[in-house]
Amino acid sequence: MIQFATRMNNLKGSAIRELLALANKPEILSFAGGMPAPELFPVEKMKAATDAVLDEMGEVALQYTSTDGWPRLREQIAERMGKKNGIKTTAANILMTSGSQQGLDYSARVFVDPGDVIIIESPSYLGALNAFKACEPNFIAIPTDENGMIMEELEKVLATTERVKMIYVIPDFQNPSGRTWPLERRKQFMEIINKYEIPVIEDNPYGELRFEGEDMPALKSMDTKGLVVFLGTFSKILAPGYRLGWVCAEGEILKKYNFMAQAAALQASTEAQLIVSKFIDMFDLDEHVAAIKANYAKRRDVMIETMEKEFPPEAKFTHPNGGLFTWVELPEYINTNEMAKQCLERHVAYVPGDGFFPDAGHNNCIRLNYSKLNEDQIREGMTILGQVIKENIKK
Repeated sequence: MIQFATRMNNLKGSAIRELLALANKPEILSFAGGMPAPELFPVEKMKAATDAVLDEMGEVALQYTSTDGWPRLREQIAERMGKKNGIKTTAANILMTSGSQQGLDYSARVFVDPGDVIIIESPSYLGALNAFKACEPNFIAIPTDENGMIMEELEKVLATTERVKMIYVIPDFQNPSGRTWPLERRKQFMEIINKYEIPVIEDNPYGELRFEGEDMPALKSMDTKGLVVFLGTFSKILAPGYRLGWVCAEGEILKKYNFMAQAAALQASTEAQLIVSKFIDMFDLDEHVAAIKANYAKRRDVMIETMEKEFPPEAKFTHPNGGLFTWVELPEYINTNEMAKQCLERHVAYVPGDGFFPDAGHNNCIRLNYSKLNEDQIREGMTILGQVIKENIKK
């Protein structure tokens, strides 16, 4: 009889990945995945960048490169982080990864032994929870309000809990809630972190996708002790198919991530790194991101307007200022896993909320994505979803 490692008992198929399979069926209106709008991918410009790379340095592009990544791209990322996130850093502090998901996987393996504690927001990103579970941690979920993690609750946990090895947060347009931490809460968080000196994983896939309001400084920009590990990605601002993300960290921490990358993957794709770097040199990435934001802002508006019109008053939902998601909370007696089957019968898909929590329960929540479908599809899908919710409300 085959015997698997005990860690496999903690891993199961991702509800999101399974639901994404449905997105390939043309009749399904899928609000499930965090998928960018494919019509916004700069295909012709990427062709030009690809041709230029293969013409100018084809043999380099198709060869191995260093584990930390292509130097020119890391320089471009460091410069961009300074402009967009207020983070003063250099190429020497950046490690390229195969998407930020790989950075999440490395994070747990660098810091966490079985039985150690990882602190997360409640709710938190399902993909991160799945990545962390392979290291067999204990999770402590800190309650949140409309401004994100509640700092008084975080400090209580840190003051009374042993073996806390890292804290995982998404301060900007959080997945799944869409919420963003205000400046004062970021300052409070960093004061607590400096006091307890716990490593922080700041996941920032959506930070550039702000539709209105002022940009917030990254936690990493306030980091005076080298405790914050910043994870970035090109998946949401360029194209996810290149699978290019990065880790920004200091000193011994970055060295450990580098060792982990050497053991696990050797490096991120050389060709993808050179092509993205060439794209940034040849074209205006800011202009491209602006077009994405304008498109997603309209889709967000249509989704919220339709939900306000079609959902019953018992359904509460967030009003994000950017990113890709809104979060719906229904009465506790509604099981959104069961309701998802009813919606699929009417060709609408969403992600039930229970997977975004490390513990049982929380079956009354839904994550909805507004970036992938067009405005007419969003109206149709939210109207259908609203009708299904009404049918499940107790009279």
